[in-house]
Amino acid sequence: MKRAVASKNSYLGKRADRAYLNAVETFAPFAALVLIAHVTGKANAMTAFWAICFFWLRLAHAVVYLLAVPYVRTLLFTLGFVAVAGIFWELIK
Repeated sequence: MKRAVASKNSYLGKRADRAYLNAVETFAPFAALVLIAHVTGKANAMTAFWAICFFWLRLAHAVVYLLAVPYVRTLLFTLGFVAVAGIFWELIK
């Protein structure tokens, strides 16, 4: 019985580590764009909207990643990318 519990904890630990690494990798472009929007004075309601969307989508992505729901995880990841693209669009328009 102990071995099964340790195996499950190890599995969840590995998934949590991968979810964390994924979040760190996607945060860099988001943070750069938000800082650029702020410094250039292009931050507006839409950049705030996209930033809020990014936050909640990434939080949901982490939960779904831990629960191992494959298609929903991909959808949430893609929508998070769309949020970053939305901030980029606000910068270049």
